[in-house]
Amino acid sequence: MRTIEAGTDLAALDAAIEALPNSPAVFLLWPKEGEPYLSKTAVLRRRLLRLLRERERPSRLLNLRHTVARIEYRLTGSALESAVVFYQQARRHFPGTYTELMKLRMPPWVRIVLHNEFPRSQLTTALSRAGLNFGPFRSRASAERFESQFLDLFQMRRCQEDLAPSPEHPGCIYGEMAMCLRPCQQVVGAAEYGHEVARVVEFLHSGGRSLLESIAHSRDRLSEEMMFEDAARQHKRYEKVQEVLRLRDELVRDVDALDGVAVTRSTAADSVELWFLRGGWWCAPERFGFELVNGRPVSLDRKLREVLARVSPLKISPRERQEYLALFSRWYYSTWRDGEWLPFESYSDVPYRKLVNAISRVARHEPDL
Repeated sequence: MRTIEAGTDLAALDAAIEALPNSPAVFLLWPKEGEPYLSKTAVLRRRLLRLLRERERPSRLLNLRHTVARIEYRLTGSALESAVVFYQQARRHFPGTYTELMKLRMPPWVRIVLHNEFPRSQLTTALSRAGLNFGPFRSRASAERFESQFLDLFQMRRCQEDLAPSPEHPGCIYGEMAMCLRPCQQVVGAAEYGHEVARVVEFLHSGGRSLLESIAHSRDRLSEEMMFEDAARQHKRYEKVQEVLRLRDELVRDVDALDGVAVTRSTAADSVELWFLRGGWWCAPERFGFELVNGRPVSLDRKLREVLARVSPLKISPRERQEYLALFSRWYYSTWRDGEWLPFESYSDVPYRKLVNAISRVARHEPDL
């Protein structure tokens, strides 16, 4: 963060503010006593003048001209960078209230609760190591719709109770419709039920490929055996699975497989910022420039390989991991998203050509006037 000392020379303060660019930034106004005022803006100079300039007539607008002792600010190149810097400053200076200050809401996830003897799914906004976390979804309604539809493909229970299996258990409508294995009524034991849960977990891990491949294999075998009616039923199942998979929002996957990079503009000339997610963990941003070496351009492919070789997740707590994912999710699903997001299947198979193209497109973007 850069600093401007206000002191008692208000004319010098005005001159310092006039010299600032009208660029996106995060800033802190420190009073002579008490907590700072933290905010972000797309036009730093104009915003500070509005807060600190001398007013010729009384106004209801907030004016801190005679109370501010110093200004701290950091220029940012994108909305994502502004959000991250604002979060870091809010967490530092307002440790008890920073989520309320930011209005930071955790995105919804579909979790498979694996620590239960008879696992089930649930909607949650908290990540947990005791299960598979599938998301992040755009909204709770989107997560509910996906959960309801994908459970129709399996016979895993939908009830939320901690089961005490008994033949006298009343069961539910899903058991009557053969959409649940009915462990509550001891129709199946924990081992057989666990096999169905394993199919669910593999379905989510693989992005639906495990079930699609199984259905396609059965359909093709039945077709070869000229059992066309059964093959047609399998094909309808195949189409149903595809419809369910289309209900996923763009970012949704197993959180431990959430790999990729956001490419945004940078405050540095001829550069972009690379924001990596690796296994669902936030990484320190990497500045990627187009400088010449000995008067010659350097291969972008080679530079990218060097960058990816040193990318590693930040050493942060599970709570911070969740909050960084909330920041990223809010940026991605917003109408004000800038830059590009490129997902990876894995870090051993990075699509370098697509990444080079994304960097080139972002670097050519003209700044807003």
